[in-house]
Amino acid sequence: MTGSMWKGVAVLLLCAAISFGWSYEFVRSAKGAIQMIDFGAIYYGAQCEIHHIDPYGPGGALREFRSEGGRFLTDPFALRTDPITLSVGVNLPTALVLTVPLALLPWGVAQTLWMVLTAGLLALGAALMWDLGAKAAPAIWICLAGFLLANTEGLLASGNLSGVAVGLCVVGVWGILSERYALAGVLLLAISLVLKPHDSGFIWLYFLLAGGTLRKRALQTLAITCVLGLIAVIWIAPTSPHWIAELHKNLTFMSGRGGLNNPGPLGWTNRIIFQIISMQAALSVLWDNPRFYNPASYLIIGSLIMLWALGALRKRTSPHSAPLALAAISALSLLPVYHRTYDAKLLLLTLPACAILWTEGGARRWIALALTSAGILVTSDLPLVFLLSSTKNLSISTATLSDKVASVLLFRPAPLVLLALGCFYLWVFLRYDPPQRKLPLWGKAGAVADLTRVAAQDLPKQAAVSSLGPETFDCA
Repeated sequence: MTGSMWKGVAVLLLCAAISFGWSYEFVRSAKGAIQMIDFGAIYYGAQCEIHHIDPYGPGGALREFRSEGGRFLTDPFALRTDPITLSVGVNLPTALVLTVPLALLPWGVAQTLWMVLTAGLLALGAALMWDLGAKAAPAIWICLAGFLLANTEGLLASGNLSGVAVGLCVVGVWGILSERYALAGVLLLAISLVLKPHDSGFIWLYFLLAGGTLRKRALQTLAITCVLGLIAVIWIAPTSPHWIAELHKNLTFMSGRGGLNNPGPLGWTNRIIFQIISMQAALSVLWDNPRFYNPASYLIIGSLIMLWALGALRKRTSPHSAPLALAAISALSLLPVYHRTYDAKLLLLTLPACAILWTEGGARRWIALALTSAGILVTSDLPLVFLLSSTKNLSISTATLSDKVASVLLFRPAPLVLLALGCFYLWVFLRYDPPQRKLPLWGKAGAVADLTRVAAQDLPKQAAVSSLGPETFDCA
Protein backbone atom coordinates (compact mmCIF):
# COMPACT_ATOMS: atom_id res chain seq x y z
CA MET A 1 0.00 0.00 0.00
CA THR A 2 1.39 3.35 -1.04
CA GLY A 3 1.67 6.49 1.00
CA SER A 4 -0.83 8.28 -1.22
CA MET A 5 -3.41 5.59 -0.48
CA TRP A 6 -3.00 5.95 3.28
CA LYS A 7 -3.26 9.73 3.01
CA GLY A 8 -6.42 9.34 0.96
CA VAL A 9 -7.91 6.88 3.44
CA ALA A 10 -7.16 9.32 6.25
CA VAL A 11 -9.04 12.06 4.39
CA LEU A 12 -12.00 9.76 3.76
CA LEU A 13 -12.15 8.75 7.42
CA LEU A 14 -12.07 12.42 8.40
CA CYS A 15 -14.96 13.22 6.03
CA ALA A 16 -16.98 10.27 7.34
CA ALA A 17 -16.23 11.30 10.92
CA ILE A 18 -17.46 14.84 10.25
CA SER A 19 -20.75 13.52 8.88
CA PHE A 20 -21.08 11.13 11.80
CA GLY A 21 -20.36 13.86 14.36
CA TRP A 22 -22.92 16.26 12.90
CA SER A 23 -25.53 13.53 12.61
CA TYR A 24 -24.93 12.30 16.14
CA GLU A 25 -25.33 15.79 17.56
CA PHE A 26 -28.43 16.31 15.44
CA VAL A 27 -29.97 13.12 16.85
CA ARG A 28 -29.04 14.12 20.39
CA SER A 29 -30.59 17.55 19.93
CA ALA A 30 -33.98 15.88 19.53
CA LYS A 31 -33.93 15.40 23.34
CA GLY A 32 -35.52 11.99 23.41
CA ALA A 33 -37.84 12.36 20.42
CA ILE A 34 -37.24 9.95 17.58
CA GLN A 35 -35.05 11.40 14.83
CA MET A 36 -33.89 8.22 13.06
CA ILE A 37 -37.40 7.49 11.85
CA ASP A 38 -36.37 5.17 8.99
CA PHE A 39 -34.29 3.00 11.30
CA GLY A 40 -37.15 3.17 13.78
CA ALA A 41 -39.45 1.51 11.24
CA ILE A 42 -37.01 -1.43 11.00
CA TYR A 43 -36.22 -1.55 14.74
CA TYR A 44 -39.84 -1.53 15.91
CA GLY A 45 -40.86 -3.79 13.03
CA ALA A 46 -38.36 -6.37 14.28
CA GLN A 47 -39.71 -5.90 17.81
CA CYS A 48 -43.18 -6.69 16.48
CA GLU A 49 -41.93 -10.07 15.34
CA ILE A 50 -40.18 -10.68 18.65
CA HIS A 51 -43.47 -10.01 20.43
CA HIS A 52 -45.50 -12.03 17.87
CA ILE A 53 -47.25 -9.01 16.33
CA ASP A 54 -47.80 -8.63 12.59
CA PRO A 55 -45.28 -5.94 11.47
CA TYR A 56 -47.21 -5.34 8.25
CA GLY A 57 -50.58 -4.88 9.90
CA PRO A 58 -52.00 -1.39 10.48
CA GLY A 59 -49.97 0.47 13.08
CA GLY A 60 -48.01 -2.52 14.41
CA ALA A 61 -44.64 -0.81 14.72
CA LEU A 62 -46.33 2.40 15.87
CA ARG A 63 -47.92 0.60 18.82
CA GLU A 64 -44.56 -0.88 19.78
CA PHE A 65 -43.05 2.59 19.60
CA ARG A 66 -45.69 4.10 21.85
CA SER A 67 -45.59 1.21 24.30
CA GLU A 68 -41.95 2.09 24.97
CA GLY A 69 -42.82 5.73 25.60
CA GLY A 70 -41.57 7.01 22.25
CA ARG A 71 -42.49 10.47 21.04
CA PHE A 72 -42.17 12.35 17.77
CA LEU A 73 -40.53 15.63 16.89
CA THR A 74 -42.82 18.63 17.25
CA ASP A 75 -42.32 20.26 13.85
CA PRO A 76 -45.37 20.03 11.54
CA PHE A 77 -43.60 17.99 8.86
CA ALA A 78 -42.44 15.30 11.30
CA LEU A 79 -45.86 15.15 12.97
CA ARG A 80 -47.40 14.57 9.53
CA THR A 81 -44.95 12.02 8.11
CA ASP A 82 -43.27 10.15 10.99
CA PRO A 83 -46.39 8.36 12.31
CA ILE A 84 -47.11 7.16 8.77
CA THR A 85 -43.56 5.83 8.42
CA LEU A 86 -43.99 3.76 11.58
CA SER A 87 -47.57 2.72 10.80
CA VAL A 88 -46.98 1.32 7.32
CA GLY A 89 -44.38 -1.47 7.09
CA VAL A 90 -42.51 -1.43 3.77
CA ASN A 91 -39.29 -3.30 4.63
CA LEU A 92 -38.73 -6.88 3.54
CA PRO A 93 -38.91 -9.67 6.17
CA THR A 94 -35.20 -10.32 5.63
CA ALA A 95 -34.42 -6.76 6.79
CA LEU A 96 -36.42 -7.36 9.96
CA VAL A 97 -34.73 -10.71 10.62
CA LEU A 98 -31.24 -9.27 10.27
CA THR A 99 -32.13 -6.36 12.57
CA VAL A 100 -33.30 -8.58 15.43
CA PRO A 101 -29.93 -8.44 17.29
CA LEU A 102 -30.23 -4.63 17.38
CA ALA A 103 -33.92 -4.78 18.29
CA LEU A 104 -32.95 -6.66 21.47
CA LEU A 105 -30.89 -3.64 22.59
CA PRO A 106 -32.21 -0.38 24.04
CA TRP A 107 -33.15 2.21 21.41
CA GLY A 108 -30.34 4.62 22.24
CA VAL A 109 -27.65 1.93 21.92
CA ALA A 110 -29.20 0.44 18.77
CA GLN A 111 -29.42 3.74 16.89
CA THR A 112 -25.80 4.62 17.72
CA LEU A 113 -24.56 1.23 16.52
CA TRP A 114 -26.61 1.63 13.33
CA MET A 115 -25.02 5.00 12.64
CA VAL A 116 -21.54 3.58 13.23
CA LEU A 117 -22.27 0.59 10.96
CA THR A 118 -23.62 2.81 8.16
CA ALA A 119 -20.77 5.31 8.27
CA GLY A 120 -18.15 2.55 8.57
CA LEU A 121 -19.43 0.54 5.61
CA LEU A 122 -19.63 3.59 3.33
CA ALA A 123 -16.14 4.75 4.34
CA LEU A 124 -14.74 1.25 3.80
CA GLY A 125 -16.41 1.00 0.40
CA ALA A 126 -15.02 4.37 -0.65
CA ALA A 127 -11.50 3.36 0.44
CA LEU A 128 -11.66 0.04 -1.43
CA MET A 129 -12.41 1.83 -4.71
CA TRP A 130 -8.67 2.47 -4.80
CA ASP A 131 -8.08 -1.19 -5.67
CA LEU A 132 -10.70 -1.22 -8.44
CA GLY A 133 -8.97 1.49 -10.47
CA ALA A 134 -9.36 4.74 -8.53
CA LYS A 135 -5.62 4.74 -7.80
CA ALA A 136 -5.10 5.76 -11.43
CA ALA A 137 -6.08 9.29 -10.34
CA PRO A 138 -5.69 9.62 -6.55
CA ALA A 139 -6.68 13.30 -6.38
CA ILE A 140 -10.00 12.66 -8.13
CA TRP A 141 -10.71 9.67 -5.89
CA ILE A 142 -10.03 11.64 -2.72
CA CYS A 143 -12.06 14.69 -3.77
CA LEU A 144 -15.15 12.88 -5.06
CA ALA A 145 -15.25 10.13 -2.43
CA GLY A 146 -14.50 12.62 0.34
CA PHE A 147 -17.27 14.96 -0.80
CA LEU A 148 -19.74 12.07 -0.95
CA LEU A 149 -18.85 10.90 2.56
CA ALA A 150 -18.99 14.45 3.92
CA ASN A 151 -22.60 14.68 2.71
CA THR A 152 -24.13 11.70 4.49
CA GLU A 153 -25.54 13.60 7.47
CA GLY A 154 -29.15 13.16 6.39
CA LEU A 155 -28.69 9.46 5.70
CA LEU A 156 -27.06 8.87 9.09
CA ALA A 157 -29.60 11.00 10.94
CA SER A 158 -32.58 9.21 9.39
CA GLY A 159 -31.00 5.75 9.63
CA ASN A 160 -32.33 4.64 6.26
CA LEU A 161 -31.55 1.06 5.32
CA SER A 162 -29.96 2.18 2.04
CA GLY A 163 -26.75 3.23 3.77
CA VAL A 164 -26.03 -0.29 5.02
CA ALA A 165 -27.31 -1.98 1.84
CA VAL A 166 -25.19 0.18 -0.47
CA GLY A 167 -22.13 -0.10 1.78
CA LEU A 168 -22.40 -3.90 1.80
CA CYS A 169 -22.87 -3.92 -1.97
CA VAL A 170 -19.78 -1.79 -2.68
CA VAL A 171 -17.58 -3.77 -0.28
CA GLY A 172 -18.98 -7.00 -1.72
CA VAL A 173 -18.09 -5.93 -5.26
CA TRP A 174 -14.51 -5.35 -4.17
CA GLY A 175 -14.40 -8.70 -2.39
CA ILE A 176 -15.61 -10.60 -5.46
CA LEU A 177 -13.28 -8.85 -7.88
CA SER A 178 -10.28 -9.15 -5.55
CA GLU A 179 -10.49 -12.99 -5.73
CA ARG A 180 -8.77 -13.37 -2.37
CA TYR A 181 -11.90 -12.22 -0.54
CA ALA A 182 -14.40 -13.64 -3.01
CA LEU A 183 -16.46 -15.66 -0.52
CA ALA A 184 -16.71 -12.72 1.86
CA GLY A 185 -17.79 -10.56 -1.08
CA VAL A 186 -20.43 -13.12 -2.04
CA LEU A 187 -21.86 -13.10 1.49
CA LEU A 188 -21.91 -9.29 1.74
CA LEU A 189 -23.55 -8.90 -1.67
CA ALA A 190 -26.16 -11.49 -0.73
CA ILE A 191 -27.01 -9.62 2.48
CA SER A 192 -27.28 -6.40 0.46
CA LEU A 193 -29.66 -8.11 -1.94
CA VAL A 194 -32.01 -9.31 0.79
CA LEU A 195 -32.01 -5.86 2.43
CA LYS A 196 -32.70 -3.74 -0.66
CA PRO A 197 -32.67 -5.71 -3.91
CA HIS A 198 -33.43 -2.62 -6.02
CA ASP A 199 -30.14 -1.09 -4.86
CA SER A 200 -27.79 -3.98 -5.60
CA GLY A 201 -29.80 -6.20 -7.95
CA PHE A 202 -28.32 -4.86 -11.19
CA ILE A 203 -24.81 -5.01 -9.73
CA TRP A 204 -25.38 -8.70 -9.10
CA LEU A 205 -26.76 -9.03 -12.63
CA TYR A 206 -23.47 -7.77 -14.07
CA PHE A 207 -21.57 -10.63 -12.42
CA LEU A 208 -24.11 -13.10 -13.77
CA LEU A 209 -23.78 -11.75 -17.33
CA ALA A 210 -20.00 -11.37 -17.26
CA GLY A 211 -19.49 -15.12 -17.28
CA GLY A 212 -16.54 -17.18 -16.05
CA THR A 213 -15.60 -16.89 -12.41
CA LEU A 214 -17.83 -13.85 -11.92
CA ARG A 215 -20.89 -15.85 -12.98
CA LYS A 216 -19.92 -18.53 -10.48
CA ARG A 217 -19.81 -15.87 -7.76
CA ALA A 218 -23.20 -14.57 -8.87
CA LEU A 219 -24.74 -18.02 -8.56
CA GLN A 220 -23.20 -18.46 -5.12
CA THR A 221 -24.67 -15.11 -4.13
CA LEU A 222 -28.07 -16.19 -5.41
CA ALA A 223 -27.91 -19.40 -3.39
CA ILE A 224 -27.15 -17.54 -0.15
CA THR A 225 -29.86 -14.99 -0.96
CA CYS A 226 -32.42 -17.78 -1.37
CA VAL A 227 -31.40 -19.36 1.93
CA LEU A 228 -31.68 -16.04 3.80
CA GLY A 229 -35.03 -15.34 2.15
CA LEU A 230 -36.37 -18.78 3.07
CA ILE A 231 -35.31 -18.33 6.70
CA ALA A 232 -37.06 -14.95 6.83
CA VAL A 233 -40.27 -16.31 5.29
CA ILE A 234 -40.38 -19.24 7.73
CA TRP A 235 -39.70 -16.88 10.61
CA ILE A 236 -42.41 -14.36 9.73
CA ALA A 237 -45.12 -16.77 8.55
CA PRO A 238 -46.69 -17.51 11.99
CA THR A 239 -47.37 -13.84 12.80
CA SER A 240 -47.91 -12.56 9.27
CA PRO A 241 -49.13 -15.36 6.98
CA HIS A 242 -50.34 -12.86 4.38
CA TRP A 243 -47.30 -10.59 4.49
CA ILE A 244 -46.91 -10.47 0.69
CA ALA A 245 -50.40 -9.04 0.16
CA GLU A 246 -49.99 -6.71 3.14
CA LEU A 247 -46.61 -5.47 1.94
CA HIS A 248 -47.99 -4.84 -1.54
CA LYS A 249 -50.92 -2.92 -0.05
CA ASN A 250 -48.56 -0.79 2.07
CA LEU A 251 -46.28 -0.01 -0.88
CA THR A 252 -49.29 0.98 -2.99
CA PHE A 253 -50.53 3.27 -0.24
CA MET A 254 -47.14 4.95 0.18
CA SER A 255 -46.72 5.57 -3.56
CA GLY A 256 -50.31 6.73 -4.17
CA ARG A 257 -51.16 10.30 -5.12
CA GLY A 258 -50.02 12.59 -2.33
CA GLY A 259 -48.22 9.72 -0.55
CA LEU A 260 -44.78 9.90 1.03
CA ASN A 261 -43.24 7.91 -1.83
CA ASN A 262 -45.24 9.42 -4.66
CA PRO A 263 -42.90 10.84 -7.34
CA GLY A 264 -45.43 13.37 -8.61
CA PRO A 265 -45.58 17.09 -7.77
CA LEU A 266 -48.10 16.37 -4.99
CA GLY A 267 -45.76 13.96 -3.18
CA TRP A 268 -45.13 15.05 0.39
CA THR A 269 -41.38 14.45 0.44
CA ASN A 270 -40.26 15.81 -2.93
CA ARG A 271 -39.05 19.16 -1.63
CA ILE A 272 -36.65 17.79 0.99
CA ILE A 273 -33.06 16.59 0.72
CA PHE A 274 -34.30 13.00 0.44
CA GLN A 275 -35.82 13.70 -2.95
CA ILE A 276 -37.01 10.92 -5.21
CA ILE A 277 -34.43 10.63 -8.01
CA SER A 278 -36.04 8.03 -10.25
CA MET A 279 -37.05 9.08 -13.76
CA GLN A 280 -40.69 9.19 -12.67
CA ALA A 281 -39.91 12.30 -10.61
CA ALA A 282 -38.94 14.20 -13.78
CA LEU A 283 -41.59 12.78 -16.10
CA SER A 284 -44.40 13.37 -13.62
CA VAL A 285 -43.86 17.12 -13.99
CA LEU A 286 -44.73 16.75 -17.67
CA TRP A 287 -47.87 14.74 -16.89
CA ASP A 288 -48.76 13.69 -13.35
CA ASN A 289 -50.31 10.38 -14.27
CA PRO A 290 -48.71 7.04 -13.31
CA ARG A 291 -50.11 5.51 -16.50
CA PHE A 292 -47.76 7.87 -18.33
CA TYR A 293 -44.65 8.29 -16.22
CA ASN A 294 -44.26 4.66 -15.12
CA PRO A 295 -44.36 3.06 -18.62
CA ALA A 296 -42.26 5.93 -20.03
CA SER A 297 -39.61 5.39 -17.36
CA TYR A 298 -39.54 1.64 -17.94
CA LEU A 299 -39.25 2.13 -21.69
CA ILE A 300 -36.50 4.75 -21.64
CA ILE A 301 -34.32 3.28 -18.91
CA GLY A 302 -35.20 -0.32 -19.74
CA SER A 303 -33.91 0.13 -23.28
CA LEU A 304 -30.61 1.49 -22.01
CA ILE A 305 -30.26 -1.33 -19.50
CA MET A 306 -30.93 -3.86 -22.26
CA LEU A 307 -28.06 -2.37 -24.28
CA TRP A 308 -25.87 -2.54 -21.19
CA ALA A 309 -26.84 -6.17 -20.56
CA LEU A 310 -26.00 -7.18 -24.13
CA GLY A 311 -22.61 -5.50 -23.79
CA ALA A 312 -21.93 -7.22 -20.46
CA LEU A 313 -22.92 -10.57 -21.95
CA ARG A 314 -20.76 -10.27 -25.08
CA LYS A 315 -17.64 -8.49 -23.87
CA ARG A 316 -14.68 -10.08 -22.11
CA THR A 317 -14.05 -8.90 -18.59
CA SER A 318 -10.90 -6.81 -18.17
CA PRO A 319 -9.46 -4.23 -15.75
CA HIS A 320 -11.11 -1.53 -17.87
CA SER A 321 -14.43 -3.08 -18.85
CA ALA A 322 -15.55 -4.11 -15.36
CA PRO A 323 -15.29 -0.59 -13.83
CA LEU A 324 -16.96 0.91 -16.91
CA ALA A 325 -19.84 -1.56 -16.77
CA LEU A 326 -20.34 -1.02 -13.04
CA ALA A 327 -20.20 2.76 -13.45
CA ALA A 328 -22.89 2.68 -16.14
CA ILE A 329 -25.29 0.45 -14.25
CA SER A 330 -24.75 2.16 -10.88
CA ALA A 331 -26.24 5.33 -12.40
CA LEU A 332 -28.87 3.76 -14.65
CA SER A 333 -30.20 1.40 -11.96
CA LEU A 334 -31.26 4.40 -9.85
CA LEU A 335 -33.74 5.57 -12.50
CA PRO A 336 -36.36 2.95 -13.48
CA VAL A 337 -37.91 2.37 -10.04
CA TYR A 338 -38.28 4.19 -6.73
CA HIS A 339 -35.00 5.57 -5.34
CA ARG A 340 -34.11 8.54 -3.19
CA THR A 341 -30.92 10.55 -2.84
CA TYR A 342 -29.52 8.28 -0.13
CA ASP A 343 -29.58 5.36 -2.60
CA ALA A 344 -27.24 7.39 -4.82
CA LYS A 345 -24.29 6.54 -2.54
CA LEU A 346 -24.05 3.68 -5.03
CA LEU A 347 -22.25 6.20 -7.25
CA LEU A 348 -19.10 5.23 -5.37
CA LEU A 349 -18.83 2.58 -8.09
CA THR A 350 -18.32 5.30 -10.71
CA LEU A 351 -15.05 6.49 -9.17
CA PRO A 352 -12.73 3.78 -10.62
CA ALA A 353 -14.09 4.34 -14.14
CA CYS A 354 -13.74 8.10 -13.80
CA ALA A 355 -10.12 7.74 -12.66
CA ILE A 356 -9.28 5.33 -15.48
CA LEU A 357 -10.73 7.63 -18.14
CA TRP A 358 -8.90 10.59 -16.62
CA THR A 359 -5.55 8.90 -17.23
CA GLU A 360 -6.34 8.36 -20.90
CA GLY A 361 -6.51 12.08 -21.70
CA GLY A 362 -8.64 13.67 -24.39
CA ALA A 363 -12.10 15.17 -24.11
CA ARG A 364 -13.54 12.12 -22.42
CA ARG A 365 -11.52 12.73 -19.26
CA TRP A 366 -13.28 16.06 -18.75
CA ILE A 367 -16.71 14.67 -19.58
CA ALA A 368 -16.19 11.81 -17.12
CA LEU A 369 -15.07 14.16 -14.38
CA ALA A 370 -17.85 16.69 -15.02
CA LEU A 371 -20.68 14.14 -15.13
CA THR A 372 -19.42 12.05 -12.21
CA SER A 373 -19.01 15.20 -10.11
CA ALA A 374 -22.46 16.43 -11.14
CA GLY A 375 -24.06 13.10 -10.25
CA ILE A 376 -22.58 13.18 -6.76
CA LEU A 377 -23.32 16.90 -6.37
CA VAL A 378 -27.06 16.79 -7.16
CA THR A 379 -27.62 13.84 -4.82
CA SER A 380 -25.64 15.20 -1.84
CA ASP A 381 -27.11 16.78 1.27
CA LEU A 382 -25.48 20.21 1.47
CA PRO A 383 -25.98 21.14 -2.21
CA LEU A 384 -29.63 20.10 -1.94
CA VAL A 385 -30.08 22.14 1.22
CA PHE A 386 -28.70 25.17 -0.63
CA LEU A 387 -30.91 24.45 -3.66
CA LEU A 388 -34.07 24.08 -1.57
CA SER A 389 -33.40 27.13 0.57
CA SER A 390 -32.69 29.32 -2.45
CA THR A 391 -35.82 28.18 -4.33
CA LYS A 392 -38.32 27.77 -1.50
CA ASN A 393 -40.13 31.00 -2.40
CA LEU A 394 -39.72 30.52 -6.13
CA SER A 395 -42.67 29.37 -8.20
CA ILE A 396 -42.57 28.44 -11.88
CA SER A 397 -45.73 28.01 -13.90
CA THR A 398 -46.17 24.62 -15.53
CA ALA A 399 -48.70 25.79 -18.09
CA THR A 400 -46.39 25.25 -21.07
CA LEU A 401 -43.90 22.56 -21.99
CA SER A 402 -40.95 24.96 -21.66
CA ASP A 403 -42.12 25.90 -18.15
CA LYS A 404 -42.34 22.25 -17.19
CA VAL A 405 -38.84 21.55 -18.48
CA ALA A 406 -37.52 24.57 -16.57
CA SER A 407 -39.23 23.28 -13.43
CA VAL A 408 -37.54 19.90 -13.80
CA LEU A 409 -34.11 21.45 -14.37
CA LEU A 410 -34.45 23.75 -11.38
CA PHE A 411 -36.27 21.64 -8.79
CA ARG A 412 -35.55 18.04 -9.88
CA PRO A 413 -32.22 17.95 -11.71
CA ALA A 414 -31.03 14.59 -10.32
CA PRO A 415 -32.85 12.23 -12.75
CA LEU A 416 -31.57 14.07 -15.83
CA VAL A 417 -28.01 14.28 -14.49
CA LEU A 418 -28.03 10.57 -13.61
CA LEU A 419 -29.41 9.77 -17.07
CA ALA A 420 -26.58 11.70 -18.72
CA LEU A 421 -24.03 10.05 -16.43
CA GLY A 422 -25.34 6.55 -17.13
CA CYS A 423 -25.53 7.14 -20.89
CA PHE A 424 -21.96 8.42 -21.00
CA TYR A 425 -20.46 5.43 -19.21
CA LEU A 426 -22.70 3.09 -21.22
CA TRP A 427 -21.38 4.65 -24.45
CA VAL A 428 -17.76 4.26 -23.31
CA PHE A 429 -18.39 0.69 -22.14
CA LEU A 430 -20.01 -0.40 -25.41
CA ARG A 431 -17.19 1.13 -27.46
CA TYR A 432 -14.47 -0.41 -25.32
CA ASP A 433 -12.60 -3.25 -27.00
CA PRO A 434 -10.70 -5.42 -24.50
CA PRO A 435 -7.15 -6.39 -25.54
CA GLN A 436 -6.79 -9.72 -27.27
CA ARG A 437 -4.16 -10.99 -24.85
CA LYS A 438 -5.44 -12.20 -21.49
CA LEU A 439 -4.68 -9.69 -18.74
CA PRO A 440 -4.94 -10.39 -15.03
CA LEU A 441 -8.00 -8.69 -13.57
CA TRP A 442 -7.41 -8.44 -9.84
CA GLY A 443 -4.74 -11.08 -9.31
CA LYS A 444 -4.35 -13.70 -6.65
CA ALA A 445 -2.79 -11.20 -4.29
CA GLY A 446 -5.99 -9.22 -4.40
CA ALA A 447 -4.52 -6.11 -6.04
CA VAL A 448 -5.81 -4.55 -9.22
CA ALA A 449 -3.54 -4.78 -12.27
CA ASP A 450 -1.29 -1.75 -12.58
CA LEU A 451 -2.99 0.04 -15.47
CA THR A 452 -0.18 2.52 -15.86
CA ARG A 453 2.38 -0.29 -16.21
CA VAL A 454 0.25 -2.13 -18.77
CA ALA A 455 -0.18 1.04 -20.82
CA ALA A 456 3.54 1.75 -20.66
CA GLN A 457 4.30 -1.74 -21.97
CA ASP A 458 1.96 -1.15 -24.90
CA LEU A 459 3.44 2.20 -25.91
CA PRO A 460 6.41 0.83 -27.90
CA LYS A 461 4.09 -1.50 -29.81
CA GLN A 462 1.62 1.27 -30.55
CA ALA A 463 4.41 3.55 -31.68
CA ALA A 464 5.78 0.91 -34.01
CA VAL A 465 2.38 0.23 -35.50
CA SER A 466 1.48 3.90 -35.88
CA SER A 467 4.76 4.51 -37.72
CA LEU A 468 3.50 2.27 -40.50
CA GLY A 469 0.69 4.63 -41.46
CA PRO A 470 -1.48 7.58 -40.46
CA GLU A 471 -4.16 5.46 -38.77
CA THR A 472 -5.25 6.31 -35.27
CA PHE A 473 -6.09 3.66 -32.69
CA ASP A 474 -8.85 3.95 -30.11
CA CYS A 475 -7.69 2.68 -26.74
CA ALA A 476 -11.05 3.34 -25.10
